Amino acid sequence: MTNPLHISFLHNSGTVLQTSDGKNVEVWELRHTNNNTVLTAWAKHFREHYCSDSEIDSMRNGPRLSRKNYLLNIKFPDRQQAPGPSVRSGDFGEILVSDFLEFILNYEVLSRRTRYSNKTNRNESTKGSDVIGFRFADQTYTNPADELAIFEAKAKFTGEAVKSENGTISTRLQDAIDDSGKDRLRIAESLNAMKQRFFDKGMTDEVFKIERFESEADNPYRTAYGAVALVCNSNYSNAIAGDANTGSHPNNTTLRLIIIKGADMMNLVHNLYQRAADEA
Repeated sequence: MTNPLHISFLHNSGTVLQTSDGKNVEVWELRHTNNNTVLTAWAKHFREHYCSDSEIDSMRNGPRLSRKNYLLNIKFPDRQQAPGPSVRSGDFGEILVSDFLEFILNYEVLSRRTRYSNKTNRNESTKGSDVIGFRFADQTYTNPADELAIFEAKAKFTGEAVKSENGTISTRLQDAIDDSGKDRLRIAESLNAMKQRFFDKGMTDEVFKIERFESEADNPYRTAYGAVALVCNSNYSNAIAGDANTGSHPNNTTLRLIIIKGADMMNLVHNLYQRAADEA
């Protein structure tokens, strides 16, 4: 599969920070530019998480809305009315981390195909583990080397930088770590909800892949956990990593910690939603 064009914006900075308990934190940069070709392709990729281009005309016929207004008023989180903006940044962060898992770490991310399109309230975040990826060692779907990845993503694109230890401005890496620690308990629910959505669509291949990871005791596999903070350059500080601690995480020895930062991130988020609607 060819990587989406916007993946070229995502770069490993080479910087590695440490948490207060000595765990490494990778720093990645989203170096986005005003390239219309890339942004149009990115907007389509982004839009189809909420409603596929092949289905949008059927979905908008009932409310008699244009494609643009259907997306802006029914599917996308609201640009201004709270909590719409924070849901926008959260969805954007999760989708970008899904892209990271799929196109950089080479996991299969099935959850992206139902997680956002099935929302009952556009201004609410979807419950359950944020990003779930599968990696299969072979086509038997019983290989103990198969891997389930569960990543938590927390975005903060407004506000000031953290300036001291235990700062109150941005604790998104710690939030991601804390929520990741709960994933071992809720992964069964997340997998089952995902399977139900594919079952309802009659997508049996996807159902079979999800079932492979529903009983680790009977069919062992590897598990990878990750915690990702997504921030704007304006509120980035090394303290985001330095103030974090993984001590309470049940899998802290193998937990992958990542910060993704970029310029004018909230403007990018709003512009991407707007372009996705305008170009539908």
